[in-house]
Amino acid sequence: MIRPIMKSTLILSRPSAPATAQDASVAQDLLDTFAANRRGCAGMAANMIGILKRIIVVDCEGEALLMYNPVIESSSNPYETEEGCLSLEGLRPATRYRNITVLYEDENFSPRKRSFSGYTAQIIQHEIDHCDGVVI
Repeated sequence: MIRPIMKSTLILSRPSAPATAQDASVAQDLLDTFAANRRGCAGMAANMIGILKRIIVVDCEGEALLMYNPVIESSSNPYETEEGCLSLEGLRPATRYRNITVLYEDENFSPRKRSFSGYTAQIIQHEIDHCDGVVI
């Protein structure tokens, strides 16, 4: 189901709880909402649809990559940038890392470890910030 985009910084600034297998319907709603907004965003976190769970979806080389409970294990090569957000107006400054390694669970809740670089790494960092209640 496509859900409305959350605009409240009160909700967006709250840290999200770990996701469980019972949150599969939330993940599906997030994927549906992401697909409906794909022209205007490169990633989404569950709090952007009003659900405080650690679930993100990002555009990874043209495919939607779903991650449950993502955590950045390592990062390197910091840089300064400006980012927009579907939930917020305007651009905001952010420090990001060109290379990251992420621990997460896939759609079957199997543990994964994967490295990302460039724009995909930036998107993932932005969405993990959402999970942590960081408003960019």
